[in-house]
Amino acid sequence: MLLKLLQKSRSYRRFDHSHKISRKTLRELVNLARLTPSSGNLQPLKYLLVHEQDATDQLFGFLKWARYLREWGGPSESEKPSAYIVVLGDTTIAQGFQFDAGIAAQSMMLGAVEKELGGCMLTSIDRDGLREAFSIPFHLEILLVIALGKPAEQVVLEAVPTEGSIKYYRTEDGVHHVPKRALDQLIVSFDRQRK
Repeated sequence: MLLKLLQKSRSYRRFDHSHKISRKTLRELVNLARLTPSSGNLQPLKYLLVHEQDATDQLFGFLKWARYLREWGGPSESEKPSAYIVVLGDTTIAQGFQFDAGIAAQSMMLGAVEKELGGCMLTSIDRDGLREAFSIPFHLEILLVIALGKPAEQVVLEAVPTEGSIKYYRTEDGVHHVPKRALDQLIVSFDRQRK
């Protein structure tokens, strides 16, 4: 079951904007993050839930989409995410958040897939604009934004081609292709010298 969830948990960038996501659903996803391991069990992450239309429209303007698809300007009006979870690090609790944020974000992404939703973790953010627009206090560091919605695109996993490019791309039919390295390319082994 986990393998299937992982295979379906892609970085979706086009959604059915008419499919709304409730605050209750966002709370359920954050509850999954709440239960994940935390470095030193400090639990320094906080979450801003955004699901109302005017707020999602405003937040959308602070995000940059798809680094490798330079000619694409991002989701159209009908493809925008329906909700967001802004992951914040409370600097009054800890100074480093990356491991916690990654574990929490992946847990929420898997939870979204289980609910037949999809998401995209975004770190290319106008943090100053987002902070001002949503009155985020300065002791909360903006770590990433998870865009959520009902996926409106097909994402296909494939082997990294022989020339070795890991850049995702879109074909003319709109299918999003994501090259993945082979398992044997990831596992290393070393000969131990015996004394």
